[in-house]
Amino acid sequence: MPASPPGDERRKRRLALVGGSLGNLVEWYDWFVYASFAIYFADSFFPGDNPTTQLMNTAGIFAVGFLMRPVGGWVLGRAADRHGRKSALTLTVTMMSVAALLIAVAPTYGQAGYFGALVLLLARLLQGMSIGGEYAASATYLTEASARNRRGLGSSFQYVSMTCGQLLGLGILITLQHTLTTAQLESWGWRIPFLVGALFAVVVFWLRRRLQETDAFKEETASAEGEDAHDDSTRGTLKALWHYRRQAGLVMALTLGGTVAYYTYTTYLTKYLVGSAGMEKTTATLVSFTALTLFAVLQPFAGMLSDRIGRRPLLITFAVGCTVGTYPIMTALGSASSYWSALGLSLLALVIVTGYTSINAAVKAELFPTRVRALGVALPYAIANALFGGTAEYVALWFKNSGHETMFFWYVSGCALISLVTYVLMPDTRNAALSRAEAEADGEAERERPAAAPAEAAR
Repeated sequence: MPASPPGDERRKRRLALVGGSLGNLVEWYDWFVYASFAIYFADSFFPGDNPTTQLMNTAGIFAVGFLMRPVGGWVLGRAADRHGRKSALTLTVTMMSVAALLIAVAPTYGQAGYFGALVLLLARLLQGMSIGGEYAASATYLTEASARNRRGLGSSFQYVSMTCGQLLGLGILITLQHTLTTAQLESWGWRIPFLVGALFAVVVFWLRRRLQETDAFKEETASAEGEDAHDDSTRGTLKALWHYRRQAGLVMALTLGGTVAYYTYTTYLTKYLVGSAGMEKTTATLVSFTALTLFAVLQPFAGMLSDRIGRRPLLITFAVGCTVGTYPIMTALGSASSYWSALGLSLLALVIVTGYTSINAAVKAELFPTRVRALGVALPYAIANALFGGTAEYVALWFKNSGHETMFFWYVSGCALISLVTYVLMPDTRNAALSRAEAEADGEAERERPAAAPAEAAR
């Protein structure tokens, strides 16, 4: 089969990057918009006079959504390894659209008692399952679809699109804050972003159906249909993943610190600035929006840097910065009195977190072979997120409610320290071969090296 011309190959990679990223954007928009608008709809589903308790209830449902992520990671990761990255990506965005629509029409406590909270819970469980598969499918797709020497750059667009999804949600929030009254937002305005998310997902469904499958997956499928057909029954299964349990453990450990830090400085930041620093909701939202915009811009540059110097230096820099810097940064944010001081501190924190976010998708995908790559990325990552990422906001609010808010800062630092040990001990994955073609190219290069040695000695 003749190779594609260089121009066609570049266009193919750009389409894969755009298609995978835009779908990921909408998925994470729907996921994060819940956290962004929780301050307006919390009392619609949970009555009471204590705003912190109401936020804890909505944060609890946010955390419960993470419990479904391992299920989604298992089911959809298996589907991606057996039936293709493209089919899994199409399925995840469909599930997310349905979940967003459920939240948009959920009845309030005044209309149906706690039935509305039940609908909210069911929608979050469906979203959790969708995101559990989305992360792995998009991480695998973006990494496999990138040129070998640009995987860090290609995979960095996962967090670009994730962050842009959150920015889109915050942008809609800022717009509604300036066009609706607080009473209108709390009454019905909070439903608008979920309706928008459902409509966006329909567009992305069409887009993802036009994506091409990655060469690595097509190569694996062709191999399974040929001489290795007897091994195809285990592709994408827990049995196959068990052979790579050490790599799965690495994914959990390297995710721990990163996911806690990411959710602390993104989804929890606005609530922290409002509840602890006493900042106005509109100002706190603007701080988050500006900081996240610059954070998204940083991701490709960090990804390109990792393609040059390796993944471990960036991961270690993140972990050291987070371990040492969380307490002083969060303490200063708690007393920030202006937009500029809060923005500067938020940016400092997100620059540190960039060492993890920009390359973690590539690192995880580079740990596994094609036949179990999506499941290997999905399941251990989803478990780590369910235990630590999804609960970060709830843990923070629990410490605050108990009068020991600063203990949460030490909690974040401790999680980063565990990941730091992992980064120091793990190998760098930058040069890993993701397909048999790449492995064969490595083999040819290795065979050529001994032949050159005598010539060098003769000189």
